[in-house]
Amino acid sequence: MKAVRIVATRQPLVFEDLPDPTPGPDDAVVRVQATGICRSDWHAWMGDWTWIGLAPTLPIVPGHEFGGEVVAVGANVREFAVGDRVTVPFHNACGHCAYCRAGSPNLCANTGIYGFSWDGSFAEYVRVPHADFNLIRLPDTVDALTAAAMGCRYMTGYHGVMRGGVRPGHWVAVQGAGGVGLSAIQVAAAVGAQVVAVDIDDAKLDKAREEGAVAVVNARRANVPEAVREITGGGAHVGIDALGIRETILNSILSLRKGGRHVQIGLTTAAEGGMVAVPIDAVTAMELEIVGSLGNPHPAYDGLLSLVAAGRLRPRNLVEREVGLEDVNAVFAAMTEFQTRGFNVVTRF
Repeated sequence: MKAVRIVATRQPLVFEDLPDPTPGPDDAVVRVQATGICRSDWHAWMGDWTWIGLAPTLPIVPGHEFGGEVVAVGANVREFAVGDRVTVPFHNACGHCAYCRAGSPNLCANTGIYGFSWDGSFAEYVRVPHADFNLIRLPDTVDALTAAAMGCRYMTGYHGVMRGGVRPGHWVAVQGAGGVGLSAIQVAAAVGAQVVAVDIDDAKLDKAREEGAVAVVNARRANVPEAVREITGGGAHVGIDALGIRETILNSILSLRKGGRHVQIGLTTAAEGGMVAVPIDAVTAMELEIVGSLGNPHPAYDGLLSLVAAGRLRPRNLVEREVGLEDVNAVFAAMTEFQTRGFNVVTRF
């Protein structure tokens, strides 16, 4: 099969032929019809996230956002068959630990991530371990491109809005209008919230308005907490950090009103190494909440896919362009300069 692999951090990915994967007894193999190029893949290429154990053993095929068709199943797979149209959460789960049994497989004790734990979806085929538990069947009206757009950033934005307890009429301030941020903006607007988008790129802020933001703040031209408090009449009910750098984390927390909730989605870069000082006295005096949000639990896919199938959520709107496997290096270069807007999705293999 055709694939691209990271062979060394911060060096060009290599386009090559690799053996087709074969399923183990509990696995399936999916023909990839579309796969998103995510900033998480970029982080793997950059050599980030060693501090949380997410440094892949190289060489490896990256990619964890995909939609496609089952082409082979192991002997123990009962729920899926060749020809089924599917996607997966990026966090593969075991299906039997306490977290999986409790309905939180995104926190699985034995989790693995495509493109980090084993070869991912920047290839013609990808192996899905524990297929009966991890494969998600696609509705007829949801195509592979939409599934790839949902595969990490969109479903993560969706779960982040849910973790924020966002309700109609809430003010929600989203820090970062990239893939995750635009997803959270679209979802929050769809549930009736008033969204303020914050970024340093006017083009991204224009896109944020298109996806439902009622106000925008350019963080290079304004004091973000002051601007958000003025727009919202006292501060956001919910702040979502979709980027993971010190500036956006602090801006999110400091933009909240009393009793507000900060949702941390973005993982940090090498500059922070996972550690950011928090204005803890403000947290105490204002009774703020800080919650983490990882991926999207498998059981929550029914609701997400129903909203997408009904047209109430539109992940496909966030697809910036379709590219080929040979374009991954160029997309990574654009990500390094923070020049991508929305999703770049591989549809040519």
